Amino acid sequence: MSTLEFLAAPFVASLILTGITTYLGVHVVERGVIFVDLSLAQIAALGAAVGVLMGLDPHSSASYWTSLGFTFLGAVIFTLARTRRVHIPQEAFIGIAYAVASAATILAMSKAIGETEHLKDMLVGNILAVSWDQNLRLAVLCGLIGAFHYVFRRQFLLISLNPQGAAAQGVSLRLWDFLFYASFGLVVTSAVAVAGVLLVFCYLIVPSVGAMLFADRIGPRLAIGWTMGTLVSALGVYLSLVLDLPTGATIVCTFGGVLLVMFLVHLVVYHRQDARELRGATLPGSALQGESRAANPRR
Repeated sequence: MSTLEFLAAPFVASLILTGITTYLGVHVVERGVIFVDLSLAQIAALGAAVGVLMGLDPHSSASYWTSLGFTFLGAVIFTLARTRRVHIPQEAFIGIAYAVASAATILAMSKAIGETEHLKDMLVGNILAVSWDQNLRLAVLCGLIGAFHYVFRRQFLLISLNPQGAAAQGVSLRLWDFLFYASFGLVVTSAVAVAGVLLVFCYLIVPSVGAMLFADRIGPRLAIGWTMGTLVSALGVYLSLVLDLPTGATIVCTFGGVLLVMFLVHLVVYHRQDARELRGATLPGSALQGESRAANPRR
């Protein structure tokens, strides 16, 4: 098998992740719950650890469903944590859940020494080891979640972009919050097992943040985010091949480098635009002032 054939499956996996996580990242950034995927991933790892303590094979379907059950529990917690008392940010509850889940996972791993390597892989991931069967299952899952969000896009976008307006229209914030976090948890639980926490976090956040530098509306932001994710995935896989580096970490660093370039371009473009607007605003005033002095030389 050639090197390009070996990297084909990881590249396809990265494209699948780009498709769904860029969209979900728009919601995550708008909601201000940037670290929700890290927290849900840690809760999923806790579920896997508990499954091992129960005697389940960590690679079995029963272990996966146990992990997913804990993820749904996290979805319930985050749904209830969306309080109307705005001085208690939801991100605080997410951080607390992450810390508690991390500590509980460490305690569980201390009692399941033989399976700690599997639990470590669940968090770190190994996208190079992804198989075509895993890609197929991930594509089917992401396609179903994407279709679900497309059918109910009005409700999901409304509760993320304008929760007050959603409540005024009679949309149940609790219900749609839970459906968002539950579907989000499905994607994260499966994606983290393939790519690891850091890479999934980058796919969720970086394309959305990069797109926000140049667009305000959802459509253009998705287009920019998908384009960025695709190009970065291709560039990251190529650099890992040429430089003989770990693929996942290379893609993460490539995301960081491309985002930095986009930020610098944003500064240059919008700085020039602001300068032109400023000159345009001052020139008419200066001309009127000159005409006023000519008409009234004593002034």
